[in-house]
Amino acid sequence: MTLDLEDLRLSVYMSLASTGRAPDAAALAAACAATPAEVEGGLRLLAEARHLSLGADGHIALAHPFSTIDLGFSVKGTHTLWWGGCIWDSFAIPHLVADEPEVLVATTCQGCGRAHAWVVGREAPPDGDQIAHFLVPAARMWDDVVFTCGNQRVFCGDACLDAWLAREGRERGYATDLATVWRLASGWYAGRLDRAYARREPSAAHAYLRGVGLSGSFWGL
Repeated sequence: MTLDLEDLRLSVYMSLASTGRAPDAAALAAACAATPAEVEGGLRLLAEARHLSLGADGHIALAHPFSTIDLGFSVKGTHTLWWGGCIWDSFAIPHLVADEPEVLVATTCQGCGRAHAWVVGREAPPDGDQIAHFLVPAARMWDDVVFTCGNQRVFCGDACLDAWLAREGRERGYATDLATVWRLASGWYAGRLDRAYARREPSAAHAYLRGVGLSGSFWGL
């Protein structure tokens, strides 16, 4: 394969960051001076390396913190409207996209359907007494990453969370406040729009998670 995988990764991410949409195979082939077949193979390699996730149709579903499908969060900047992959990813976008230091994140409570929205910026956590719930433990988040992200949601409080868990027949995962999610999101994807981005090694990831206030076996800590 003559395709440069880093060129491909950056083409995907820069398109999502600037437009909220993933480029199709033809656009990626033109941008990377490659064939569509090479692009398809390159996307599979990037998915294997956990730089993105492909849907059953082979199209890009997630390139964290960006999503191409509705998983419950809209993120509105001054120039761009994104789907946020989850509460974590939605709060991360203003920290990653240089031209959008403040966004409006909107979603609904999974328990009662109440609408929630926050102005999320880089300086301080958004106001709100809602709770975020993470269903899938960190060690298994990439088993089915679309399901994982689709279940990192917001609830009005414990009563709504408990009602949803009972309705869905699921065990409680990890619940925390919005400030902790904001700290988690603030630097997790740092450098992802830069060339030669490298995912954190497990020890560095654990140190980061501890540093933002997370703890316990759910996070592998």
